[in-house]
Amino acid sequence: MKIAVLPGDGIGTEIVAQATKVLEALRRDGMKIEMEYGLLGGAAYDAEGDPFPASTEKLVKACDAVLLGAVGDWKYDSLPRDKRPERGLLRIRKELNLFANLRPALLYPELASASTLKPEVVSGLDIMIVRELTGDVYFGQPRGISTLPNGEREGVNTMRYSESEVRRIGHVAFRIAMKRNKRVCSVDKANVLETTELWRQVMIEVAKEYPQVELSHMYVDNAAMQLVRAPKQFDVMVTGNIFGDILSDEASMLTGSIGMLPSASLDAANKGMYEPSHGSAPDIAGKDVANPLATILSVAMMLRYTFNDEAGAARIENAVKKALSQGYRTADIYTEGCNKVGCAAMGDAVVAAL
Repeated sequence: MKIAVLPGDGIGTEIVAQATKVLEALRRDGMKIEMEYGLLGGAAYDAEGDPFPASTEKLVKACDAVLLGAVGDWKYDSLPRDKRPERGLLRIRKELNLFANLRPALLYPELASASTLKPEVVSGLDIMIVRELTGDVYFGQPRGISTLPNGEREGVNTMRYSESEVRRIGHVAFRIAMKRNKRVCSVDKANVLETTELWRQVMIEVAKEYPQVELSHMYVDNAAMQLVRAPKQFDVMVTGNIFGDILSDEASMLTGSIGMLPSASLDAANKGMYEPSHGSAPDIAGKDVANPLATILSVAMMLRYTFNDEAGAARIENAVKKALSQGYRTADIYTEGCNKVGCAAMGDAVVAAL
């Protein structure tokens, strides 16, 4: 298993260090793992003047999977837009054609009290959000800021989806649903946006190939409300890039903290980039307080989806469950009576539980 490791910026270096501890433990147990490090985001700009340099592009294309920390820092906000860390993230997704973003929102029983919602609302929560990742308003052209003839500035972004883009993400969602509870909720805004009117039409067509799966539709504003009102009604949610970005962050808080939410971004052959769903949190970087569990759980997703190693994935997930059951908590999921630990100590607890 050849893995490109891109720590990124902010807390990325700290949380990735804990995930690589887990990979090292698995390697000591006989798993054949190679890791090679590269730069992405602000760290890459500082070193090479480009948030996604050619050296990193070469590395990730030569590897089977990518483990990413997080990118971004406020100090880069004054850079030209194409040099900012986030542009590196968008470019690596596009270059590797990572069109399918999987974001599970799973509530561990030990963290029911850490959620801002009542335990009876969130207990047993297990949602998979499937987000299309390389289209939509984030990539659509034309885009930019221009000056109108009257001197007023105008910003333009284009929401755009082709039928084939919608169809392929639909198949991903339905295949995942077949392994779960066989329910897909497609989220759109078809009453207002023609782009998502096409989205709904194509999802209905794809559903005919999966007669065992129940398909429902929900407008995005209602879906945002329902995630808070009754989140356990959902099994698999599939949606576009911008809606998925917002809804998956909302869903993460149902689990107690965004620090618990891993993600996978896959191409058509299941080559993937694996990263926590949260950002680089520069305000807490270097303080050893970040939660590494989302990154460690992303390694479990890597074993499951790219390397087809269900046993290895389950082993990591069970180690996380054991560490939580033993009372280990980082600050973001701490409740009274537990053992508050830092980022490195939580990584050590998971490795010990392996």
